[in-house]
Amino acid sequence: MEKSYITEGPIWKGLLSFFFPILVGTLFMQLYNTVDAVIVGRFVGKEALAAVGGATAVYLNLLIGFFVGLTAGAGVIVSQFIGADRQREIGRSVHTALMMALVGGIILTFCGLLFSPWVLRITKTPDEIFASSLQYLRIYFVSMIPMFIYNMGSSIMRAAGDSKSPLYILIAAVILNIFLDLLFVVAFGWKVAGVAWATVASQTVSMILILFWLEKSNTSIYFSPRELAFTPHILVQMLRLGLPAGIQSTFYSLSNLIIQSAINSFGTTTIAAWAAYGKIDAIFWTIMTALGGAVTTFAGQNYGARKYERIRLTMKETMLISIAFTIFSGILFWFTGSSIFTIFTKDSDVISEGMKMLHFLVPVWITYISIEILAGVVRGAGASFVPMIITLFGVCALRVVWLFTAVPLHKTIYMVLASYPITWVVTSVAFWIYYASGKWLKTHDSFLREIR
Repeated sequence: MEKSYITEGPIWKGLLSFFFPILVGTLFMQLYNTVDAVIVGRFVGKEALAAVGGATAVYLNLLIGFFVGLTAGAGVIVSQFIGADRQREIGRSVHTALMMALVGGIILTFCGLLFSPWVLRITKTPDEIFASSLQYLRIYFVSMIPMFIYNMGSSIMRAAGDSKSPLYILIAAVILNIFLDLLFVVAFGWKVAGVAWATVASQTVSMILILFWLEKSNTSIYFSPRELAFTPHILVQMLRLGLPAGIQSTFYSLSNLIIQSAINSFGTTTIAAWAAYGKIDAIFWTIMTALGGAVTTFAGQNYGARKYERIRLTMKETMLISIAFTIFSGILFWFTGSSIFTIFTKDSDVISEGMKMLHFLVPVWITYISIEILAGVVRGAGASFVPMIITLFGVCALRVVWLFTAVPLHKTIYMVLASYPITWVVTSVAFWIYYASGKWLKTHDSFLREIR
């Protein structure tokens, strides 16, 4: 794995070459649930669409997001060791990270199966979709162990500067998922259960492929099953960085779960419209997530190499790229949204309601950019606690306050959706203040000194 293009040379060129494979990979990752939604929406009905895309999707994001936060922390540690050229610690961090993925997957499977009925009830999931939503969740959680081992393996590869190999593996898994969706739902008639089992099978294949690649690798991120174990001091640092990100993601999803509960009160048509809009909206989030992941790796390796000015330049160039992508995608979806909705459903009421949501939210996407990019930069430098606090209060707490105070006064879908731009603006301002303070550059330096 070459790291020179991350720590040396034109930033924008290296950033884009690293970013695009992550972007395409994240888009393909979105296809797992998107294909599920398309197939059940077109071949089963709007009730099935609501079952796989309503509270179920938010609940999955809540639990999965926590452990994805842990993988992000592990990726930062690996990238910093690579930037510092600490070969022994790189190997230890790889095996510690994969062991953490295995244990985390087991825990997540148990939690998902245990709490699924309760979550569906508290989110006011309508009776007509409750049984199918619960069936979908219970099968889907079987895929948690392979999903997290794949995600951890891909995070390790990206930390080492390789964003292409995880993409190739993911493309193969998504193609398999599409084939199995059609087979199980259209040919076998398994309905919601069919798309869930297709996801389990494809996630398992992606796990096998990524472990095979790491085991056959001749690089510093080589994996051996015999060396799979926790290295305590590295595990502590991964948890120190990953837990705040995981907690932040969990509370972010909890606030979205409350939003979903409010949307559920408007009926099945609105739930289905929100589920379909969520698939369009996910493309924007995919772009931002990919840019956030790219800037985190760049910040991590350059922090390990002690190239602090290059970190600041990376932030500026990533911000400009983010603005350009946001404007382009916003204009594109504004004019093509109705055509895209027809991919998910033939119901005219669902399409009309979805377009109202799209026209309200697309113009304010740009207010979110600073949160993703600045958080990625400071986390790459090892600062994760303050970003968590900023997000918990600026997004999560403020959003809940809005939903329980402003929305009851004027209960419309627009008042519910207004919680997004209001909290994005407040949180962005807080992140800029923290970034300008420069304190994030000093939080993790002692750990790097200890392992030199």
